[in-house]
Amino acid sequence: MAYAFARFRFPGRQAGLFGLLVGTLLPPVALMTPLFLMVRTVNIKSTLVSLIIVYTSFAIAFAVWNMRAAFQSISKGLEEAAFLDGAGYWTAFWNIDLPLAMPAIGVAAIVAFLIAYSEFAMGWMFVTQSNQVTLAMTISGILIQGSYQWSLMAALSVLMSIPIVVIFILLQKTLLERLSFENIME
Repeated sequence: MAYAFARFRFPGRQAGLFGLLVGTLLPPVALMTPLFLMVRTVNIKSTLVSLIIVYTSFAIAFAVWNMRAAFQSISKGLEEAAFLDGAGYWTAFWNIDLPLAMPAIGVAAIVAFLIAYSEFAMGWMFVTQSNQVTLAMTISGILIQGSYQWSLMAALSVLMSIPIVVIFILLQKTLLERLSFENIME
């Protein structure tokens, strides 16, 4: 979607971009009722699938805007050179545009993960079974119950931070290399 918004001109493009921008500006609470009605209509309330759909709907607007900017920053001359060498649209996309946009795609993926991983307010509305709550919901639930088990909350907080730290450590070198264009010019 981001590539299409960046490279092609089509009817409804401006309206679609404006809709995505409004989607990034709206707080998640503003979309709770429509999402709840949609999830209830499809009959997937109180499932992890409903949480995946909800969290994806919040992250997609930011991800498209971020990746659109990345695709716009890639010179069209690189694609045109590939076309002169006989490449088609898909070949140019997979071999030129996608590798150059990987830092933005990585940032969008990390931000989308963090949005879903640390959010709990929407989770309370879409999950009602105690065995399907997220870790952030569990920490919040301990506080709401009034049982201030500080050692348990500290342990859960450390446990919750481990995946974020691991992702950062694994992707740190790759993102920094790609952002500094070290591997692109080789």
